[in-house]
Amino acid sequence: MAIPFAFRIPFVEGIGCELQRFDGGYAEVSLTLNENHTNSFGVAHGGLMMTLLDVAMAHAARSLRLDAQGQSPGAVTIEMKTSFTRPGIGRIRAVGSVLHSTATLVFCEGKVFDEHDRLCAHATGTFKYLRDIPKSRPAAGSPDEPHLQGPGSD
Repeated sequence: MAIPFAFRIPFVEGIGCELQRFDGGYAEVSLTLNENHTNSFGVAHGGLMMTLLDVAMAHAARSLRLDAQGQSPGAVTIEMKTSFTRPGIGRIRAVGSVLHSTATLVFCEGKVFDEHDRLCAHATGTFKYLRDIPKSRPAAGSPDEPHLQGPGSD
């Protein structure tokens, strides 16, 4: 049975992802595949599986830092490595777990399983805790927009 996400992620809502578990360094998300989720072979698109892995691992990281109100700091992806083992079909689920955490970083593992509980993908990821989740970004060209410097910029 799905539980409500503690915070709103429009992209995750849009793909139909459901939160199944969120506690003690573990998280599970799932969704039933539809045509919009598939690649040209009619199975789960790799990007979809990577999204589920990312969400499951980030939620596993956040579950370690719940306050008395059930809120947690943000966790952003620093890096993620994914291996695909078989096509995802039907209802798929991603399970994330924390391998190690420090004051600012969390190292996680995630797995995607198909409707027959077969491993479809495996990932490891590093996440950074944020003190606060940015509520919005300044409009492009506004005085508050961050200035990014590229190679050779001074």
